[in-house]
Amino acid sequence: MSDASSSAQESALAELARLYSKTEAGPPRPPRMLAIANQKGGVGKTTTAINLGTALAAIGEDVLIVDLDPQGNASTGLGLDRRERRHSTYEVMIGEVALRDAIVATVVPRLHLAPSTLDLAGLELEVGSAPDRSYRLRQALAPLAELTPEATNFSYVLIDCPPSLNLLTVNAMAAAHAILVPLQCEFFALEGLSQLLKTVETVRAQLNPDLAIHGVVLTMYDSRNNLSGQVVADVRQFMGPKVYDTIIPRNVRVSEAPSYGKPVLVYDLKCSGSEAYLRLATEVIQREKELCAS
Repeated sequence: MSDASSSAQESALAELARLYSKTEAGPPRPPRMLAIANQKGGVGKTTTAINLGTALAAIGEDVLIVDLDPQGNASTGLGLDRRERRHSTYEVMIGEVALRDAIVATVVPRLHLAPSTLDLAGLELEVGSAPDRSYRLRQALAPLAELTPEATNFSYVLIDCPPSLNLLTVNAMAAAHAILVPLQCEFFALEGLSQLLKTVETVRAQLNPDLAIHGVVLTMYDSRNNLSGQVVADVRQFMGPKVYDTIIPRNVRVSEAPSYGKPVLVYDLKCSGSEAYLRLATEVIQREKELCAS
């Protein structure tokens, strides 16, 4: 990284910390597990995981992103080269490595990552016949609830799911307290959402009765496109208050940031995409308070 690039990154991180850091730290609590899931590809799951995680960290939360996609885009998007991934979520899921041993720090203070590699694509063949195949991630995450002074005690774990409803996604749903669904403002949005909601009901019935829908975040919204506005109206009518008020706009800076290995909040704090993800983070925290209260 060049000196100029490093300086710009440090300035962005310092500005985030100054503007959005928490004034008070609450008592430590077990982490809240949120699965970011949608079986459709290209809807903004990984972008949402990276930037929501960054925004929560900027506000003062300790956040872990678990990359459960064999493509490893969350790992790459946070600047972790494939050669630097000493341990991965594949090794965690097959029981070779403890999750804490796979976790690495990122350039964003308070944001950590459990990276993925292509090996994860073979998990189903490896554990598909095991009785506990759907609970591997839950078992791996369980030690994080044991709050210890010598380790980072995460307040949020964001699980970046692959673009399919396979064993990896089922593991994420079985481990999560709630699901956050990114939904692109496109014609077939509701069709994909209906299929995902059926899977959620199946997981509730068979694996995780407490699984909740945290919310639906509309992504890649283009105000110049009439279809985007119609999709927003249709999704809000179908899902009601489950849809977040925040809408993530289609923004070139959001698209560029992963190629530089940075969250958009570090790449360009002032762009509309960064502002939207900061608003989403505050909404997520507010909903968390409501969910925990109920």
